[in-house]
Amino acid sequence: MAAGHVLPEKVRKGDAKRERGNRTGFTTGANSAAAATAATLGLVRGDVPAEIECVLPNTMKITFRITDGRIDGDCARAVSIKDAGDDPDATDKAHLTADVRRIPNGGGEVILKGGPGVGVVTKPGLGLEVGGPAINPVPRRNICENVARAGAAILAAGDSLEVTISVPGGEEMAKKTLNARLGILGGISILGTTGIVRPYSTAAFRASVIQAVDVAANQGQTAVVFTTGGRTEKCAMREFPELDEACFVQMGDFVKAAFTTAVKHRMQRVIVGAMVGKLTKIAQGLSVTHAWREEIDRQLIADAATEVGAPPDVVEQIRAAETARFAAESLAELGLTVPFHRALAVRAIRSLRERYPGPHRLTVLACNFEGVPIVTVEESECLTLAA
Repeated sequence: MAAGHVLPEKVRKGDAKRERGNRTGFTTGANSAAAATAATLGLVRGDVPAEIECVLPNTMKITFRITDGRIDGDCARAVSIKDAGDDPDATDKAHLTADVRRIPNGGGEVILKGGPGVGVVTKPGLGLEVGGPAINPVPRRNICENVARAGAAILAAGDSLEVTISVPGGEEMAKKTLNARLGILGGISILGTTGIVRPYSTAAFRASVIQAVDVAANQGQTAVVFTTGGRTEKCAMREFPELDEACFVQMGDFVKAAFTTAVKHRMQRVIVGAMVGKLTKIAQGLSVTHAWREEIDRQLIADAATEVGAPPDVVEQIRAAETARFAAESLAELGLTVPFHRALAVRAIRSLRERYPGPHRLTVLACNFEGVPIVTVEESECLTLAA
């Protein structure tokens, strides 16, 4: 199967609503393995192939195109250009480059290193050696297994193969990722648990959320701030300047992943920063708040509007509207912005407490659409209101 071909997609709830491409692609780990395999075969055969079959972590055999193959004595180079499919990936079109060097009498080992453009791990908590390359465990194993298979004759002779993965332009690509926040500096990470990138991949983002909480915990942080995006994160950083940068995690839509990881690490304080739409979905108790997963609960919003004194005709308009933003804007005209967002925050806190019990104290920061704080609600206020 050639790289870039579409793999079968599972039918998921809400697919009909999503107007986006569905062409799958390949991970940085898969392309790295392909380049490393091609360079290794170059050393074995004396010529780097233009195409290479590589076994992905999910055991699929995929044929990748190879460019810039060359041999210089005991060294060979090969490049596999990443095709992320229809995923808006910062590493799409990256040139995953493998330099493989034969080390005579090296003991028959495969040695994996990171070169320019591959990030260096500077903080604990990622499951990787501090000071080592940001090549995650699954792709690390997959690269080594493919190289060992292709270079079996070399290894059997007692020589070793040193594989160095590099990514031209990787440092610039990394600026579009959360790597620096995680303590991965100087380049991108080599990732991929299956080798396949699915469009608008949820798995990769969800994994990054869990990883970010792990890093905060391993640094000894006892508080974490979950935000739904860049604007809410900037808002939260201004509101809680006493907290270390590692405490701030963009959870996006992944409420359950964020909270279960925080509970696992027994965080003492969890702060959530959100705008009206995500705040409502959190109050609904959704594990994932993406727009295509489930619609806004209009009754919940209408009840909150009624609670803060909105006129019946406005409440009916809110109940009939498609978005939570309509409610926020309608109530802003009546001067009810703060009480309305407070009512939603209280509902969100109660829902989160019920679903994710633990030692943490909850706080919700409601922000407007410009990322400006509206109101901060503590869990203790909810208890007071309940009483």
